[in-house]
Amino acid sequence: MPAATLMIQGTTSDAGKSALVTGLCRWLHRRGVRVAPFKPQNMALNSAVTADGGEIGRAQAVQAQACGLAPHMDFNPVLLKPTTDVGAQVILHGRAVANLDARSYHAYKPRAMTAVLDSYARLAGQYQAVVVEGAGSPAEINLRDGDIANMGFAEQVDCPVILIADIDRGGVFAHLVGTLALLSEAERARVKGFVINRFRGDPGLLQPGLDWLSAHTGKPVLGVLPYLHDLSLPAEDALPAPAASPPAARLQVLVPALPRISNHTDFDPLLAHPQVALRYVGAGEPIPAADLIILPGSKAVAADLAWLRAHGWEAAIGRHLRYGGKLIGICGGLQMLGRAIHDPLGLEGPAGSQPGLGLLDLETTLHADKCLRQSHGRLAFAQAPVRGYEIHAGVSHGPALSRPALLLAHGPDGALSEDGQILASYLHGLFDSPAAGAALLAWAGLQPLAAPDPAALCEAAIERLADAVEAHLDIPALLALLNMEAS
Repeated sequence: MPAATLMIQGTTSDAGKSALVTGLCRWLHRRGVRVAPFKPQNMALNSAVTADGGEIGRAQAVQAQACGLAPHMDFNPVLLKPTTDVGAQVILHGRAVANLDARSYHAYKPRAMTAVLDSYARLAGQYQAVVVEGAGSPAEINLRDGDIANMGFAEQVDCPVILIADIDRGGVFAHLVGTLALLSEAERARVKGFVINRFRGDPGLLQPGLDWLSAHTGKPVLGVLPYLHDLSLPAEDALPAPAASPPAARLQVLVPALPRISNHTDFDPLLAHPQVALRYVGAGEPIPAADLIILPGSKAVAADLAWLRAHGWEAAIGRHLRYGGKLIGICGGLQMLGRAIHDPLGLEGPAGSQPGLGLLDLETTLHADKCLRQSHGRLAFAQAPVRGYEIHAGVSHGPALSRPALLLAHGPDGALSEDGQILASYLHGLFDSPAAGAALLAWAGLQPLAAPDPAALCEAAIERLADAVEAHLDIPALLALLNMEAS
């Protein structure tokens, strides 16, 4: 029997689709249902590597965890990773297949839809339920033709839709009613109810609005989810909002907010650490003194390196090192630290070479084939295990690599400068292991009281989401939409 399928669409980006799908997946998993997550098309620079060496959106890896599953390429068959404001790398079934501008991708959509439906068919044949996440909003008029991410997919597989909106940003009733108004009659009929997300305060005060919404639209409000503070889930794309420094912060960390920053989830453990004050520094902001600067991953290394230079980071990094500060480069950040970056095929911009920061004696050449793998090992300078993943098109070579930063199962990785001030690695997730995180922070000058465990924090967040689903949503209505009986 084909899997029961339920799709969550949002009135806006960041309305809470990813979180609701995660909560629904864990709620069903708790009930003993074999459930899988699915996002037909995702646009994000934070990604995860699957066990079979594919690349999918970060949110779908978390949703897989909620289902008790390892990440799989079928959970997110189309991933778009922006390289410029008008172009993106297209990843199909976990593999990069093209770099297309927006117009070219529109013509490519039929092929992408075939990949989407192939993945969905496999999941529907393996699982009892599939919970689908839409992208952005289904009411984007300019994206309706050939849509594969929202109603276009829902109509292809004939599944019901729940519409979620974020009350915290304001205008929630206008968002819901306006979204419905912009859908076709058939699409409006497919929407079976609403969920209001991130509500603060007394739910009773909201009831008149909920009554009006149901009467005006003829559709039920399936629940109001509370604002869940301090929810430690990896971000799908946007940088975290600035937060106040922890009262006990003893280590100041800076990360440049690169225009094409990727996999900034590397720094979530530092944001959660009570003794670390991490700050993303954007364009035009002064670069303050710090104990540690981290150059993050990038989807367009040469362009982001030019951005660093244009915004004063080259001089700031030189000054930081002269005063004894520590510097880490991760993936694209590693490549920036070398003498040169060569892109002979024009994979990330115009073909050619660009000088790096020259702080490590290595050079990097970009190749068409990406390295995609999960990796594990230990730090080279401490008996601390590390586990993470690699996503990079560059291959680096040079004398600096003879002093590796990590010793991984497949071989040495990265570099540690002779003076011990600079560490560079291709491994994402350096701080995810509590032991490795503590060792790296000690190297940077902090003797931590106790490093947080990111995996445990993520698991606790998933449980909180499932608890919220069970406590605040209309469970009989959800089961009816999934063609399941109450147990």
